[in-house]
Amino acid sequence: MFRWGLAVLAATTLCACAGRSPQPVAVVQPTDRFMDCAAVMAEVEANNKQVQQLADEKGLKTAQNVAAGVAGFVVPVLWFGMDWQGTQDKEIAALQSRQQYLAMLAEQKRCGVEPEPPPVARRAVKRQAQPPA
Repeated sequence: MFRWGLAVLAATTLCACAGRSPQPVAVVQPTDRFMDCAAVMAEVEANNKQVQQLADEKGLKTAQNVAAGVAGFVVPVLWFGMDWQGTQDKEIAALQSRQQYLAMLAEQKRCGVEPEPPPVARRAVKRQAQPPA
């Protein structure tokens, strides 16, 4: 009976360590309307770095799951230590949705587009371009 209780305790402990819960980023955030082009581009860069970190973490988690799966044939309790939550996939999908929203926001704010000169400046440029008669 003691061994059975110890096995259940070990399995419960391993399940708790199996992985973290997903914490996906919200696609639309309250501060979005106050962002200028520089803030949008800075967040895009930060999100790209976060996606890269999550991809690396996903690779490590996959290797850990494979090792636990194989070792589980010898010690079945190890199967409880496998991560089935797909945390990295969910967070990457949320970041990709956020990136799409930020791209739409940047397009609305005309980020990356050279502003047109005011009408007065255009007339001055045209006069300078004409050769003297």
